[in-house]
Amino acid sequence: MKELLYIIVGGIAKIHEQLLTLNNSFERSFSDKELHFLVMGILGMALIFVIYPLFKSLARSGHIMTIAWIYVFTLMVVITFAVEIGQQITGSGAMEFADIMFGLVGFMAMFLVFAIILGVFHFLFRR
Repeated sequence: MKELLYIIVGGIAKIHEQLLTLNNSFERSFSDKELHFLVMGILGMALIFVIYPLFKSLARSGHIMTIAWIYVFTLMVVITFAVEIGQQITGSGAMEFADIMFGLVGFMAMFLVFAIILGVFHFLFRR
């Protein structure tokens, strides 16, 4: 798990250095806070332009559960990473990538059981 985080942090550091180099090559130098404002704003809007049409299409076709699943899965990824990072910081456990994977697979397995039960319910009572 540590290795994965180091790879991610290393990649972010490289992007950060490239942005700083780009920032220094222009006459207007942005502060660190201004760069965070711009980069995260642009990244967030790029995600909106991709995710909004997807969710709108899913909603129109009645796939609200798919939207809910994507949202909850995203939250589960954030929560499982937060738990593992918290364990590392506090020393209350070992930070392991396998723990994240097992947690997410647990959610998917339980959702699969839920989906099967829901499917059977709809099959039996929608007639």
